[in-house]
Amino acid sequence: MKRPLRFLFTALIASLAVTASAQGRKDSVVLGMVLEPAPGLDPTMASAAAIGEVVHMSVLEGLTKIGMDGSVSPLLAEGWTVAPDGRVYTFKLRRGVKFHDGEAFDASDVKFSFERAKAEGSTNKAKKSVFDNISRIETPDAHTVIVLLERADGNFLFRMGEATAAILDPKSAPTTATRPVGTGPFVFADWKKGASITLVKNNDYRNAAAVKMKRVTYRFISDPAAQVSALLAGDIDGMPRFGAPQNLPQFQADKRFTVAIGGTGGKTIVAINNKRKPFDDVRVRRAIAAAVDRKAIIDGAMEGHGAPIGSHLVPSDAGYVDLTAMSPHDPEKAKRLLKEAGVATPLNVTLTLPPPQYARKGGEIVAAQLAKVGINAKIENVEWAQWLSGAFKGNYDLTIISHVEPLDFDRYADPNYYWGYDSKAFRDLLATYNATTDAKARLKVVGDIQRRLAEDQVNAYLFQLPQFAVARKPLKGLWSSSPIFANDLAALSW
Repeated sequence: MKRPLRFLFTALIASLAVTASAQGRKDSVVLGMVLEPAPGLDPTMASAAAIGEVVHMSVLEGLTKIGMDGSVSPLLAEGWTVAPDGRVYTFKLRRGVKFHDGEAFDASDVKFSFERAKAEGSTNKAKKSVFDNISRIETPDAHTVIVLLERADGNFLFRMGEATAAILDPKSAPTTATRPVGTGPFVFADWKKGASITLVKNNDYRNAAAVKMKRVTYRFISDPAAQVSALLAGDIDGMPRFGAPQNLPQFQADKRFTVAIGGTGGKTIVAINNKRKPFDDVRVRRAIAAAVDRKAIIDGAMEGHGAPIGSHLVPSDAGYVDLTAMSPHDPEKAKRLLKEAGVATPLNVTLTLPPPQYARKGGEIVAAQLAKVGINAKIENVEWAQWLSGAFKGNYDLTIISHVEPLDFDRYADPNYYWGYDSKAFRDLLATYNATTDAKARLKVVGDIQRRLAEDQVNAYLFQLPQFAVARKPLKGLWSSSPIFANDLAALSW
C-alpha cells in the first residue's frame, strides 16, 4: 500500500499547489511560451514570430485587428473605404488615442510607421510584399490616412492587422526593440533575459474597464517536460502553444485543466537551400521529398496531430489545394532521382534544428528517413537566435521550421530569401495574383502558385502546425487557433 499512498499524497500536493496558485491570481496571469523573442521586441524590424506573441495587440496595435477566426475588424482605424480598383484605401482613425508615453496618436504616426517599413535598409519582413507596394501616403487631416497602392492587394486589410504593420510613434520607435511603446491595453514593464517578460495594464487605455488582467508575465520554457512540470506545479497558469503533444491526454484527463486543439497558419517544412549544390538540382530536392514520410513524422513528433501538406499553404487557407500526391513517400524513387542527378552516395549534409519539438523530434525522424536513401544528415541543434543568424541568413543545407505567417507564399518571389529560390515563372504568377481583384480568379491563381512550388519542390512540405492550448480551467479567453501568432490578452479573465 505504500506506493499508492505515496502517489495519492503527491497528487494531492500538486492539486493543492495548483488550486492555491489559481486562487491567488484574480487579476494577473502567468503564461508559458516556447521561444524567447529575438533579437528584440520590434516586430516591424525583426522576423521572429515570438515577438508578436508578446507585443502584438497587447502593447502594439495596428489599423486593423485579426480575430481568432481570421476575421478583420477595426482597431486604430475605426473604419475605411476601398476604391473600386482596389488600389486606394482611406482609413478614418480613432480620436483621443495616446501612446503609453503620453504622445498623441494621429495620421502622422501611420505615415511615419509605413514609410519607415518601406525605407531603404528596412528589415521589416513585409517590406517587399506589403510596404514596397505603397506608392504614396496622404494625410489630409490628423484623423484620415489615404494609402495608394502600386497594384491592388485583396489581402491589404488583413496585412494591416499583422505585427509587421504595428503603428509606432517617431519619438519612441528607435528603442522599440528594448522598450516597446504602443497604444495597446498593456504596457511593457520588464524583460529578464532568458527567463520572462512582464506587461502591466494600461490604465489609460480607451477601453480599460473591459481589461481584467493587471499583470501578465510570459515565462520562456522550451523544454516540453519542463512545460508539463510548470503547469502541474502551478508555476504557469496556461500555455497558449503547448509544446508537448505526448502529454495532452494527461491534461485532458485532469479536471483542473482545459485543453483546446486547433490549427495555425504554420507550414512545417524541411527547408532546402536551393543555392547550394547539389540542392540546386530539382531532382535532388524531389529525392529529399520522396524520402520523407509525412505520416511517420506527424505520428512520431506530433502524436498524430497535424494535416499533411504538399505545398506552402494549409487546409484552412482560402484556395488551398491538396498536393501531397505530387510528392508521396517513395524511397526507391528517391534513390533513382539521386542517381539521375549524378549524386554519389552517401551524401553528407547538415540538418539544422531550432528548439521546438516539431523540429527537434521531427528532425530525428527525418534524418533516419534520409539515411535510408543514402543521405547522411548530421543533426545540428541550435538555439533560436543562432537559427536566425545562421540558417535564416542562408547558412545551412537543410533545416526544419514552421512558417507561421499567413499567406506568406510571396516570400518565394525573393531570390535573396533564405531558401534561395529564383524563379521568373513564380514571380510572374505572384504578379498576376497581386493584380487580380476578382475573388474567384484570385483563388485560381493561388492554386497555380501552390502547384508551381510543388512542381519545383522548393522545400519538402510536411504538415500544418497544430495548436495546443492548455490552461487552468478557471482561465478564460485563450485562443484555440492562431491565424497569426499573437495573444489577445485583453480578452483574458478568471
